[in-house]
Amino acid sequence: MAIHVPGIMYAKQILRQAKLIVSQGVSTSKVVPKGHFAVYVGENQKKRFVIPVSFLNQPSFQELLSKAEEEFGFDHPMGGLTIPCREDIFINVTSSLNES
Repeated sequence: MAIHVPGIMYAKQILRQAKLIVSQGVSTSKVVPKGHFAVYVGENQKKRFVIPVSFLNQPSFQELLSKAEEEFGFDHPMGGLTIPCREDIFINVTSSLNES
């Protein structure tokens, strides 16, 4: 019986994304746990994610922050930090940070 590696890799990616969304991700509550902060992500419709402050030290997350600075400066339309990228890209970046 052959093992299909691409299928396994895809399944792992889906599990990482689900973990981010459930444990740290899309939040309907206004409460942000200690050691975390809220960001709004999306190109058109924004979703709120609650992520660990430890992400601020990661180069890949700092690239996302640079994009936010270029687009919004200090005027974020959602009232909080808004990151102008597709939601799937954000999830991929933050999922890889969870593994480190």
